[in-house]
Amino acid sequence: MAELRNLDAELTRFRLRLAVVALVVLGCFTLIGWRLYVLQVVRHDAYAERAETNRTAVVPIVPNRGEILDRNGVVLATNYKSYTLEITPSRTGKPVDEVIDAIHQVVEISPRDRRRFKRLQEDSRTFESLPVRMRLTDEEVARFAAQRYRFPGVEIKARLFRTYPLGETGGHIIGYLGRINQRDKERIEDSDDAANYRGTDYIGKLGVEASYEKVLHGTTGVEQMETSAGGHAVRRLGSHPAVPGESIRLSIDINLQKLVEDMYGERRGALVAIDPQNGEVLAFVSKPTFDPNLFVEGIDQESWSELNESINKPLLNRALRGTYPPGSTYKPFMGLAALETGKRQPGTVIMDGGSWTFGGHTFRSGHALGPVDLYRSIVKSSNVYFYQLANDMGVNAIHDFMKPLGFGQITGIDIPGETRGVLPSTEWKRTTYKRAAQQKWYAGETISLGIGQGYNNFTMLQLASATATLAAGGTKHTPHLVKAEQDPQTLQFKDIAQPPGADLGYKAANVALVKRGMVGVTQEGTSRGVFAGAPYLSGGKTGTAQAVTIGQKARYDARRLAEHQRDHSLYIAFAPADNPRIAVAAIVENAGFGAAHAAPLVRRVMDYWLAGQYPSEADLRAVQQGQAGAPIGTPRRAADMALGMPASAAAAP
Repeated sequence: MAELRNLDAELTRFRLRLAVVALVVLGCFTLIGWRLYVLQVVRHDAYAERAETNRTAVVPIVPNRGEILDRNGVVLATNYKSYTLEITPSRTGKPVDEVIDAIHQVVEISPRDRRRFKRLQEDSRTFESLPVRMRLTDEEVARFAAQRYRFPGVEIKARLFRTYPLGETGGHIIGYLGRINQRDKERIEDSDDAANYRGTDYIGKLGVEASYEKVLHGTTGVEQMETSAGGHAVRRLGSHPAVPGESIRLSIDINLQKLVEDMYGERRGALVAIDPQNGEVLAFVSKPTFDPNLFVEGIDQESWSELNESINKPLLNRALRGTYPPGSTYKPFMGLAALETGKRQPGTVIMDGGSWTFGGHTFRSGHALGPVDLYRSIVKSSNVYFYQLANDMGVNAIHDFMKPLGFGQITGIDIPGETRGVLPSTEWKRTTYKRAAQQKWYAGETISLGIGQGYNNFTMLQLASATATLAAGGTKHTPHLVKAEQDPQTLQFKDIAQPPGADLGYKAANVALVKRGMVGVTQEGTSRGVFAGAPYLSGGKTGTAQAVTIGQKARYDARRLAEHQRDHSLYIAFAPADNPRIAVAAIVENAGFGAAHAAPLVRRVMDYWLAGQYPSEADLRAVQQGQAGAPIGTPRRAADMALGMPASAAAAP
């Protein structure tokens, strides 16, 4: 009996254990079933997408960058395909220096290549592919490919590179393309264009390359590839082609640009030529210039130091960022201000005795001119006339008249980095200086403003724009460098719409009188010798501006001053006088009298543009040496001196 009870107890315990096990198994299957439901139903879409992602890879297709052409279709910036040897530091498995040493046994890696790679490495992340050698030959590609297995993290890539066929010519206008650095990446990631720059390694850094980056870059395409478990491409599943960037046509005549750069020779300075009828910039010269090709592959330290530390500052765009006192080139605008504000009448006569005293201080004027009216004050460049005019107008009235002309203002030209300069006023002085004594405007400070000295500091772009406005009868156009954009499909160029000119409201008679005075400068004034025999009638004004302040009682002697302390030579002009098609402002730094250095440059610019004449070799040498007046020798035909060849895609619409 006891045995039966024990057996029943054992069976009960067994059934209980069995039930527990069954419940546990059932619970496990329930959990598995729930998990399968979650994975296959609830999260089906997410895991399907992840699986597809693991199976496929989306590869960006970088678009071909648009070209940059001059107004006649000459190629200024284009692309070439080249093989590069690239290292991804995080995948090499050993120090990068050791890898480069090993590569050098197969493909030459120069010291310059090493320095450039080091600099790129400092600006990049370890998982990025960085070029260590550019422009591999077919033989070098084959030699490395045969030993590729020895170099994990090193690969050969075919890339498009930017090239600037004319080298230094127009370097400041065109700018350059450079590798995207960390700062660029952060800016791109914060923009709406981040997706469009996937796979892109280079971006416009300066000039037109930078300001028209979006137009030139194009639209990045994508290619969807099926990959193996090892990450190797198996087959292409689909693609969306890249859209090439649009080419752009500049308003610049690169042959004129090259001529002006050649005429400067080793001298420093800037020249801007504008079409007064529409604001197109015809030449935009800054000397010395630089070769943008140096930056494409990453500039080496030696070249960078040479450019960056030179006393001549070749990286400074003097036409855009250099500011200078305008000197006597300011006088025609002061004359217009006198007439428009009623401070002077055309026939008002001032006695020029060679100097003028105000508040016990004598302002010198060179030599006495006797009685002068507005016309004669411009032709003979009377300082006394404009000293008194400035005093009668006052600094704020001068400021308010000159501001609409663009002096001391941003012109809005279509490249970055423009400098405002200084158009002084009492408010400007209060906000510029910290000490109360410095903030006060003194009446004596106004006097020198009348002859373009004192606090006045403007760019050649501003001076050229104001001259163009005067030449156009008071209609102001926004200066611009890019004339047209190319449709990548039809390859036809379409002019970029520009804002209409703004009428500044000057009286026609007042403008005509000032322009007549400027014509007198070329016929009987300081530039008559330079413009002798010109096949057109022009108006102009010479200027000589101090680079350093000379005391009123001291006599200027260039021989006693260091070269960088000597006066600047300036000239402004427009032509033809009756219907101007070109306006120019030029400065030759530390060269002295305007008629001796700047005016000869402008004469030859106008000969080129209006008469199709190119200086003879002897004349070109004379201009470079600052020993030119009117052209000498037989001029060459400008058409025979053309640079480069127009691109096939650059045919006029």
